Amino acid sequence: MTAIKHALQRDIFTPNDERLLSIVNVCKAGKKKKNCFLCATVTTERPVQVKVVKVKKSDKGDFYKRQITWELRDLGEVDAKDPSKENPEFDLHFEKVYRWVASSVAEKNSFISCIWKLNQRYLRKKVEFVNVSPQLLEESAPRGEAQSVAGGDEDALDDYQELNTREEQDIESMMEVCECAISNAEGFAEKLSRELQVLDGANIQSIMASEKQVNILMQLLDQALSEVDNIEDKLSSYEEMLQSVKDQMDQISQSNRLIQISNTNNGKLLDEIQFLVNYMDLSKGHIRALQEGDLSSPKGIEACINASEALLQCMNVALRPGHEKLLAVTQQQHLFSDLRDTFARRLTNHLNNVFVHQGHDQSSTLSQHTADLSLPKHSPLHRDLLRYAKLMEWLKNTQREKYEGLSRTYVDYMTRLYEREIKDFFEVAKIKMAGTSKEAKGKFGLHSSSGKLTGSTSSLNKLAVQGSNSRRSQSSSLLDMGNMSASDLDVADRTKFDKIFEQVLSELEPLCLAEQDFISKFFKLQQHATVQPPLAQPEPEEIDGMVTSRVTPQSEPRHSSSSEKDLVRMMMNKIFQSIETELNSLIALGDKIDSFHSLYMLVKMSHHVWTAENVDPASYLSTTLGNVLVTVKRNFDKCISGQIKQMEEVKISKKSKVGILTFVTCFEEFAELAETIFRNAERRGDLDKAYVKLIRAVFMNVEKVANESQKTPRDVVMMENFHHIFSTLSRLKISCLEAERKEAKHKYLEHLQSYVINSLGQPLEKLNHFFEGVEARVSQGVREEEVSYQLAFNKQELRKVIKEYPGKEVKKGLDNLFRKVDKHLCEEESLLQVVWHSMQDEFIRQYKHFEDLIGRCYPGSGITMEFTVPDMLEYFSSIAQSH
Repeated sequence: MTAIKHALQRDIFTPNDERLLSIVNVCKAGKKKKNCFLCATVTTERPVQVKVVKVKKSDKGDFYKRQITWELRDLGEVDAKDPSKENPEFDLHFEKVYRWVASSVAEKNSFISCIWKLNQRYLRKKVEFVNVSPQLLEESAPRGEAQSVAGGDEDALDDYQELNTREEQDIESMMEVCECAISNAEGFAEKLSRELQVLDGANIQSIMASEKQVNILMQLLDQALSEVDNIEDKLSSYEEMLQSVKDQMDQISQSNRLIQISNTNNGKLLDEIQFLVNYMDLSKGHIRALQEGDLSSPKGIEACINASEALLQCMNVALRPGHEKLLAVTQQQHLFSDLRDTFARRLTNHLNNVFVHQGHDQSSTLSQHTADLSLPKHSPLHRDLLRYAKLMEWLKNTQREKYEGLSRTYVDYMTRLYEREIKDFFEVAKIKMAGTSKEAKGKFGLHSSSGKLTGSTSSLNKLAVQGSNSRRSQSSSLLDMGNMSASDLDVADRTKFDKIFEQVLSELEPLCLAEQDFISKFFKLQQHATVQPPLAQPEPEEIDGMVTSRVTPQSEPRHSSSSEKDLVRMMMNKIFQSIETELNSLIALGDKIDSFHSLYMLVKMSHHVWTAENVDPASYLSTTLGNVLVTVKRNFDKCISGQIKQMEEVKISKKSKVGILTFVTCFEEFAELAETIFRNAERRGDLDKAYVKLIRAVFMNVEKVANESQKTPRDVVMMENFHHIFSTLSRLKISCLEAERKEAKHKYLEHLQSYVINSLGQPLEKLNHFFEGVEARVSQGVREEEVSYQLAFNKQELRKVIKEYPGKEVKKGLDNLFRKVDKHLCEEESLLQVVWHSMQDEFIRQYKHFEDLIGRCYPGSGITMEFTVPDMLEYFSSIAQSH
């Protein structure tokens, strides 16, 4: 094993600057026996690195190779398996467990002992040793500073020092002097030994010669010791003297400490008294203001405000621990409580009287506003009451019950006042809307009716309603849904309604905003809280994709469970609880007068809702107008549905021609009015959806009437009405109906062509039948030049048919055709010339087609028609001019 150790050191570890300390011959446990060596090594350079190296003998040749290297610091555990029995097996726990079987127990113990020593020296006991015999570890424990790690090898490693350059030079010079230093090493060693003995003897003689100096040195040391003893005695006496001084100083220090504590306590007591005097003392002037201050004059109110703030500050002072046990503090707190209750009672009674008097004074001036459509202004009342805003805030912070009682009192008085004002205001609005109260009862008291669209709102004064009186008389039956006749409504009526409705909204808007602003300022309520009110939950309602919140008013606000924002809303709901009802009543009246009022009511209401939401989305005005907007939108939808229903129920006369249908002209008038009303409106989308519903209903019912028509051909009904629809949509340029405009044009052209083709078959009926037979033979496979040999289609038959249609007969047939077309078409649409020109083009096309068939099927026959194209142009022109 020693030879192997030297070979490994020489071949493997010395080239890597490593020193081999221990080696064990092992093989893996439980496998085929393949021997290898585990080596414990340290590096010769510092810092020292300790490693465990697995070395394996090469299969080819007698040399060793390094296989695996582990750092000792990566070793977690060494397991010797059994501490009481000799067992060659052991485990090393690196990144995984390696199980080994040593060739002998002695090698195993020697290797584990070396690992233990290296762990103790370099890793500070990091590695854990399991099932290792304690005797083995004790034997390996170091017995001194120069204890070796592995048989003295580690100490030899630590004690070994390389020769420096000077030492090497000295040895070389010594060896050069002795000629036999290399050839006779033993002789050189003996010579060096003799010289060393000579030097040792010289050293001993030198030491003995210095004995006299040593004796002198010892005497000096004895003298120094005696002097030290003298100094110690003097120091002891000084210490006794200082001890008595120390006791006296301790007594003086204790007295000073007690004096300092007394001064500190006196200073703190003075601070406490000064604190109570400064923060819990209310001046006599403030007390007098709280007990007897004038709450009606500005100076008295200002004095009361200052006194109440001072009282609140005194009551809210943060007392220090122990203050509440002082009798003076307790008496002062009772005084403050009495002053608070007294002043709160005086303030509550005074404000109650102010509310009552102001309510009576305001109601007495109400009669002045009945003639004009305007609401009384409450700014003087608000201005007078806002002087008490700071006192209300004080009352809110100190006497919550009295504050809430004042809130209820204010709401009750203002509810009755506003209810009278709003009711009278809307009565005036209804009377003005109907002209006089008597006319209103006569017109609207019994039946719900809707007039025909004949005019516009105030913003539509420049709109010229298209159409003749005859068209108006036809369309009146469609929109006359009640007892009111169309002549009762004109532009002035709509203008009056528009102005009244706008004035009503314009009067209500500043009134509600001013009252809400006053409530928030006077009662010190924030308007921008984000808590959802528990008593007034919004009920979402969808209107054509737009969600509008309906808030149900609550009569009794519960302050303890609602935020300040909810409190403002509930107070406003109670005060103005009649606004929504009166607005709905006014809207119902306007809808009863004319269902088309819902168009501009929708625009006006949408604009005011949009304006209110921009100011404050959560305000009472925004919520109420949003609820009313729902009603207006429903009336608008009902108006559209009513028109569609009337289209479906329209009846046509069986004895007269159809012409332009009534609901087609009504749609034109509706679109003209709506386009002007909804110009730049916020709710244009609602109108676009209504347009789509109406135009689809118009298309469907035009086809329905055309199919049912007996007097007028279907193509004429379709052609005239779709031409009218196309003209209307082209003129109004409604972007959402662009597809319907193109569809109307297509249907118009389609039925115009169909009508022309069907009508032209009659003037040249036999000629048409003859050439249809010729085309049938050609399509059956008969060659074109052989058609003339067919018995029914020979040249003689062709000449016979052509002779039946001389120019006079053709002109006569065309004249009859013109009269028939004139009977079919209505005068309003002026399509006679268009149809006649289309018939001319179609007739010429047929003529050229017949000429082409004669040229191809009867070549060289010389057969031609008895009239030419110029003749036909002259026929059509003269017929058109004669009529």
